[in-house]
Amino acid sequence: MNGSIALMICMFLFAGTAFAGKLEPVGPVPVPSANPQTPEKIELGKKLFFDRRLSGDGTMSCSTCHDPAQGYSDGLAISLSYPTTRNWRNSPTLVNVGFQKFLFHDGRAHTLEEQALFPMMSAFEMNQNLDFAEEEIRSVPEYVESFRKVFGGEVTRERMAMAISAFQRTLVSVDSPLDRFLQGEKKALTAEARKGYDIFMGKGKCSECHDGVNLADDRFYALNVPENAEQEKDPRVAATRRFVAKVSHYEDYQNLAEDPGRFLVTRDRTDWKAFRTPTLREIAKTGPYMHNGIFETLEQVIDFFDQGGGKGNSVLKPLKLSAAEKKALVTFMIEALSGKEVPFRYPKLP
Repeated sequence: MNGSIALMICMFLFAGTAFAGKLEPVGPVPVPSANPQTPEKIELGKKLFFDRRLSGDGTMSCSTCHDPAQGYSDGLAISLSYPTTRNWRNSPTLVNVGFQKFLFHDGRAHTLEEQALFPMMSAFEMNQNLDFAEEEIRSVPEYVESFRKVFGGEVTRERMAMAISAFQRTLVSVDSPLDRFLQGEKKALTAEARKGYDIFMGKGKCSECHDGVNLADDRFYALNVPENAEQEKDPRVAATRRFVAKVSHYEDYQNLAEDPGRFLVTRDRTDWKAFRTPTLREIAKTGPYMHNGIFETLEQVIDFFDQGGGKGNSVLKPLKLSAAEKKALVTFMIEALSGKEVPFRYPKLP
């Protein structure tokens, strides 16, 4: 058979599935050689993660916005913020965060160690001076001793970030029905969830972006998600948006009427309103959804994608899913993507 004809036949046979991503069961979390995991370091990071000393007025910790009971998010459309300011985006889950290549909705950080200090310094999050944070932790004898044992030296902001990152790499969704299914246990999914899986991999085109171990492709897309009208009523949100744009040296920050997304990081106009593909692991626990919490339910999210995304976007096309297909897709996401419940023990802070 002529080679070009054979190629055309293959393209025809596999049209619609050729670009579907491959799903993978959860395996070991990548660990940088410069910050190896140890039980002592993980426990130190766990304490710091829940310690309110890391905020400017002692009222917030990392867990304020990343609550274990809420899938390491906070269940709010817009994340909690420092009392005198207002945040402007949703708290992303930290489940499987060790697998991500980019951190934050706009991907401004590339490592957990780099990410950890951003919320502490942010005026609308924890609003802490890092020099003062170091002094506060140094004033606690138990912490001083822990840093000596773990790092062989004194408390520094870099070592605080390393310890917190070590703890965050343990936040993994394990033994979900999807993992068992991918490992060959065909009965791990219910009949309805299996229908949803087939839609996820096929007609729904979900796996084109939600693939791999983390069900996320580490890329950014401008889907033109609607602005959140409720948050727009709060003048502090607009003030925060202008402030962030100003410190990002965006020349037209005073006229900013919407969230620019990754554009403020790259200055590439194709990244205007583009946001990172989020993980779908533990998605049943991490609503509301999208970077601004605009959708309260998975049904609303699926409707958004089914209609082809937001007006004017060039990424999505209408899917024309039936009501039964949407229902099966929701069932798959709720049942199959939730891992085994692991009892969580809160640390005793010094």
